[in-house]
Amino acid sequence: MDNKVVFTTDNNETVEFHVLEQTKLNGKTYLLVTDADDNDEVGNAYILKDLSADTDESAVYDVVEDEKELEAIAKIFEELLDDVQIETE
Repeated sequence: MDNKVVFTTDNNETVEFHVLEQTKLNGKTYLLVTDADDNDEVGNAYILKDLSADTDESAVYDVVEDEKELEAIAKIFEELLDDVQIETE
């Protein structure tokens, strides 16, 4: 999966990410995204959680910050992407 997604921040700024992988856990959708433009560039990776309600017109994502949740989802993404190791800080 190498889709681009564009997010609008609370400050109405647009931020573009490349989706590396998507997974679901306990009914919630998670995205592993990066701000790197291509595979050779070193960038930051983020795990985003879909917080959208069924009535929302567009998806609402937020960065996963809870350490236990972050470690669990990072482990799933590492298994899905053989050549990726995710370090949580």
